[in-house]
Amino acid sequence: MSPNFPRPPREEPPQNSAAERGWGASPQAAPPLRKASPAVTRLRPLTVLAAVLALLVVLVLGILIGAADLGWHRVLGEIFAEVTGGRSPLSAREAAIVWQLRVPRVLLAGLVGAALAMSGATFQGVFRNPLADPYLLGAAAGAGMAATIVVVAAPQASGWVPPAAFVGALGGVGLSWLLGRSAGTGTATLLLAGVAVGSFLSAVQTFAQQLNTETIRQVYTWLLGGLNVSGWREVLIALPYIGVAAVILCVCARLLDVLSLGDAEAASLGVHPGRVRLLLLAAASLATAAAVSVSGLIGFVGIVVPHVVRLLAGASYRVVVPLSLLGGAVFLIAADQVARTIMPGELPLGVVTAFAGAPFFVFVLRSSRGKVS
Repeated sequence: MSPNFPRPPREEPPQNSAAERGWGASPQAAPPLRKASPAVTRLRPLTVLAAVLALLVVLVLGILIGAADLGWHRVLGEIFAEVTGGRSPLSAREAAIVWQLRVPRVLLAGLVGAALAMSGATFQGVFRNPLADPYLLGAAAGAGMAATIVVVAAPQASGWVPPAAFVGALGGVGLSWLLGRSAGTGTATLLLAGVAVGSFLSAVQTFAQQLNTETIRQVYTWLLGGLNVSGWREVLIALPYIGVAAVILCVCARLLDVLSLGDAEAASLGVHPGRVRLLLLAAASLATAAAVSVSGLIGFVGIVVPHVVRLLAGASYRVVVPLSLLGGAVFLIAADQVARTIMPGELPLGVVTAFAGAPFFVFVLRSSRGKVS
């Protein structure tokens, strides 16, 4: 019989952290650690170039083509004359159509589309829900209520509708946040608070409409969305707020990737989940409020564009947020071009985006079964 020697202790293989093996994977089945592909987590220069070129194309087409037939070659001549100081082929009235109507309208469409798309991507990342949109926390209901009250109380004071809608949108988001914080700290609680506040503000809006039924058509025209600009005023109103929000959301986009790992993992990496969510939701709500104040309620942009970006360029929010900014501008400029040229009378912009977005929403809903929480 052989002597019984003590067995050496068995060495266990090192366990990878949750960040290394992926959220929810078991340690035994953990795949070997691999470096993330740059194509998924970082912006490709060619992708950015393609998005910028698409934006330039729709910008130029939006300026050249309109309800008034000025001739695309004459409009190009006007732009060239404005840049070089030469003689314009357009009359003073035609030049005013180009510079006081078409150019600001195209730029405003780009700003609104960029704001709604990047806000939609942010809300989807914060709530980890692919169907979240920029109006989730009561921004739409607050803006609609405030705009309706202004229209009903002073039908002739249409100039007060944009600032009232801006304040109403921020107020709706603020109420949702306060109600959500008083009931808990989770994102689900905040989401339910947004639903409750939105329902209440929509009820107030309906009551206000019934007080003066003669203004219902004006109210619904605003609610359907549109870009009826009278110059550069609307662009200058929206630009500062959307610009600040865009910088915050693009700089902090990588934090959405960290939040997707879970709060515990994010905290272990030195990120404060609560503060990050507050900052991102505040910036996205600011952009949404600015967009709503100058365009009314335009749906589906915040759902369609981020999902198209994910399909084409990858799922990392470092990629999704900045490309959604560019893609949203492209999408809404093109949709506005259709809205103002497809019929003799201008079609509400919200109707055009609904025609394009509703089928895509169904596709996203079907492809997200089991993932929506």
